[in-house]
Amino acid sequence: MKWNSYLIAGASLVVMIVLYLLSTQDPGTLLYHPKLQIFKMMFVSIIIEAMPFILIGVVVSALLEVFVSEGTIQRMIPRNPILGIVAASLIGIIFPICECGMVPAVRRLIQKGMPLYVATAFIAVGPILNPIVFWSTYTAFRSRPDIAYSRMGLAFLTALILGLIVYRFVNPNQLRHQDAVSGQAATIPAPLAVDKAAVSPPLGQRLLEVMNHAVGEFFEMGKYLMFGALLVGVLLAFVGKESLVGWGQGPVHANVLMMGLGFLLSLCSTSDAFVAQSFLTTFSGGALVAFMVLGPMLNLKGILMMTAVFKARFVIVYSSLVIVLVYGGTWLLEKCWLA
Repeated sequence: MKWNSYLIAGASLVVMIVLYLLSTQDPGTLLYHPKLQIFKMMFVSIIIEAMPFILIGVVVSALLEVFVSEGTIQRMIPRNPILGIVAASLIGIIFPICECGMVPAVRRLIQKGMPLYVATAFIAVGPILNPIVFWSTYTAFRSRPDIAYSRMGLAFLTALILGLIVYRFVNPNQLRHQDAVSGQAATIPAPLAVDKAAVSPPLGQRLLEVMNHAVGEFFEMGKYLMFGALLVGVLLAFVGKESLVGWGQGPVHANVLMMGLGFLLSLCSTSDAFVAQSFLTTFSGGALVAFMVLGPMLNLKGILMMTAVFKARFVIVYSSLVIVLVYGGTWLLEKCWLA
C-alpha cells in the first residue's frame, strides 16, 4: 500500500473522530474548546513557518534539475570522503536551506551524481551550519554563547561521523525511485547521452521547466508537511509542554526528553533557539543543545518527507545514527564543556 493510501486512511480516521466529538457536544462548544485552540495555533504556525522554506527547497531543486548538469555536481564534490563531507557541511553557508526544503533539493543532487554519504551529511548539517541559524542561536543565548558554539560544533561532528559511517557501510542506492531513473538512463546509447549543458534550450523553455518541476515537488512534499503538522498539533493539544517538562524532572534523562521534544515539535532551525531559550532555567545546557541539534536533523515532518524519497531501511539507519550521535555528543559536552 502506498503512502497516499495511509494518508487518506489517517485523514478519514481524524474526520470520524471529530464528527463523533461534535455529536456528543452542544453546538458550538467544541469550536471554542481550549485544546482545539492550541491545535489550531500549532497547526497553522507550523504550516506558515515551514511553507516559505518548502518553496525555497523546491525552487532550488528545480533550478538544479534544469540548469546544473551531472558533470558539474560531480566536479564540485572532492573524491576524498572526508573532504567531500566537509564540503557538504559548508554548502549551507552559501545556500542556507531550512530542513523543510532540504529533502527535495538533496534528492535532485543525488540524481545529479552527489554521493549518498555526502548528501546524508548535507541533510544533517545543512539546516544548522549556516549564518542565519548561528545568528538566531547567538541572539537567543546572549548570556550563554557557549551553547551557540556547542550547537554548531556538535552538528558538524555529527554530520562528519554520520557521513563516514554511510560511506563505509551503507549501499549508495537508497532512493526509492533510483532504479527506475537509472534504468531509463541505461537505455540511452552512449553516443547519444549528451550533457544538458551542451545542448541548451531557449531560456523561456528552461524557466517553464523550472516551474513545472517546482509545482510538482511542492505538492509532493506539501502533503507530508501537512500530515506532520497535524500530528504535532494533536500532540501539543492533548499532552502539553507542561507535562513534557514534568517528565524531564523524573527518571527520564533530560537530554532524551529534549531530543524527543525536538523531534515532535518539528520547529524550523531558524527559530527553534528561541523555544529552547524558554527552557534555559529548566534544563541543562546539554539538553538544550540536544534539542537544537537533533530537531533540525530528525523531526516528524522531515521523516515523513524522507520516507517519500528514500528507502525505509535507510531512513531507519539515518534516524538511529543521529539519535546515538547527538545523545553521545551532548553527554560529552556536559562533562567537558557546558557547565
